[in-house]
Amino acid sequence: MLRIIAGRYKGRRLKMVPDSRVRPLPAKLRESLFNILQSRIREALVLDGFAGTGSIGIEALSRGASRAVFVEELTQATKIIQANLNKCEAEEYGLIINREFNRAVIDLSKKGLKFDLIFLDPPYRLLAERNPLKVIRKRGILKPEGLLIIRHHRRYSPSREDFKLWRQVDFGDDIISIYTGEVIATPKKDLKNQIQLEKY
Repeated sequence: MLRIIAGRYKGRRLKMVPDSRVRPLPAKLRESLFNILQSRIREALVLDGFAGTGSIGIEALSRGASRAVFVEELTQATKIIQANLNKCEAEEYGLIINREFNRAVIDLSKKGLKFDLIFLDPPYRLLAERNPLKVIRKRGILKPEGLLIIRHHRRYSPSREDFKLWRQVDFGDDIISIYTGEVIATPKKDLKNQIQLEKY
């Protein structure tokens, strides 16, 4: 069962996507993540990439984000996101884009959009195959003071050459890596001193 944890839509039940490729962030991880980000949420412009059910973007809206853009390649999932926005009466605050993520980033950059928070929860193989961090950096859609959050398997290390890694949180097999919007110029060998790895 998938529910909104806190905020104006607290307790609303969200529909699931009946597809094994869609893995909603478990409630414990979602709550821990939003506890870390709580001071960044209010009035934020949020991009929920590989959005699945839309639970991350809708949770952000529930906690005070101004708008959320949901990017999802699976047409069936975009219909679920729309249904979930409808259940929360949040339709006016959400925009759904049914497109491959990197292509959507290019389109968003052409419109001049820059986000305060970008969440990525892709199928694990796509991080290596498509390198969305590089595309986000090249297209400049993350504000310099913004944060980029990625959920990935512990056996995979996202690139540290595009953004500065600010914080990592260890949830067992899952790692959540949080990057600042500052494009790094620091050699990789110096990054180890900037990482805070935590256990939950």
